[in-house]
Amino acid sequence: MPTKNAEDFLTALAEELAISDSRYEQACRSYKSLGEWLHRPESAVAKYDPQVYVQGSFRLGTAIRPLNDAEEYDVDSVCLLQSLGTKDLTQCNLKTLVGDEIKAYRKAQNMVKPVREGRRCWVLDYADGAQFHMDVVPSLPNATQQRILLETYGYDLKWSETAMVITDIESPVYQVLSDNWQRSNPKGYAEWFKMRMRDVFEQRRKMLAESIKASVEEIPDYKVRTPLQSAIMILKRHRDGMFEKRYDERPISIIITTLAAHAYNGEVKIADALYSILSQMDSFIVRDGDRYIIRNPSDPLENFADKWPNHPERKDAFYEWLDQARQDFRDLAHQIEKRRLVESVRPHMGAVADRAATRLSPTPGSMLQPATGVAALGVAASSTQAFPNTRREPTSPKGFA
Repeated sequence: MPTKNAEDFLTALAEELAISDSRYEQACRSYKSLGEWLHRPESAVAKYDPQVYVQGSFRLGTAIRPLNDAEEYDVDSVCLLQSLGTKDLTQCNLKTLVGDEIKAYRKAQNMVKPVREGRRCWVLDYADGAQFHMDVVPSLPNATQQRILLETYGYDLKWSETAMVITDIESPVYQVLSDNWQRSNPKGYAEWFKMRMRDVFEQRRKMLAESIKASVEEIPDYKVRTPLQSAIMILKRHRDGMFEKRYDERPISIIITTLAAHAYNGEVKIADALYSILSQMDSFIVRDGDRYIIRNPSDPLENFADKWPNHPERKDAFYEWLDQARQDFRDLAHQIEKRRLVESVRPHMGAVADRAATRLSPTPGSMLQPATGVAALGVAASSTQAFPNTRREPTSPKGFA
């Protein structure tokens, strides 16, 4: 089992990595403001019932602070035109339609930096002091087609109602009418992710509400953080530090997040969750011949590892990172002294390890103690950090559940 001091240090690491409530509120205000703009009477898209909402790490509660002050928070959002379909317009038409409104919004808001076009999105750059930009992905509903597709292959339809399609300027049918758009389902994925931690999340939300004498309904999701979310945040920063100079090879966040959520077993302490995840996460990679498969839980026909065959260095980098993470956090688990705790992870976690140490102070019975206790709510579960010594061989696909 990890030492009490190791658990305290991991809790402090998660606290140090967490973005402030004000950042979540800032992101929420930004996409709500854009949504209101799209619904104004003069809007060219108002009649299509636009819906703007956040996706990605901000929606999942796994966003972390940038490595340095020069980097920005990336707030991913969706602009869904709910009463249009792929038979009504091309991807190019949709991208232009939404883009024109975003450019008008930027002008009305007196934003200095011009709107940028990304491969799948429009990028709104906020003032330098805000330290964030918002990616807005134009999209259309795709529930009916998704149900048909999943039924054809015998997959579960559970998350199909929130399926959508998105624009992609590299699509071969970008400028022609076609049903062959890139699929996506951020709401479905977020619901699956919440399901993986539902019991612990609701327990903590209730305890937080009681601690501040509020109703559960008054507690927004971003104020609650589970051991799964904290473990993912720690692993993402470890990945960032390890691949700071090899950015293109770094394991992508959606792979780390998906495998971690699969491996999470409801642990109520960060250390227990982290070591369980590190021990098991690669067992949820399946293999079909030479193909590695990490299915999108909200769209099992999508493989998050689909780039690995053409970029084998990315597969190698994932296993290199996993082996290193297991080694670093195995070393940390046995440490008691603050200096050795920091040294265990500093090579790949960087300055955040030192800042986490400053959150700790001596208390009776423990050399280290987190400065805040809300994140440590819960009852300890048994844990071991005996990671596999050899890489697990992925199994053949067994469908999706």
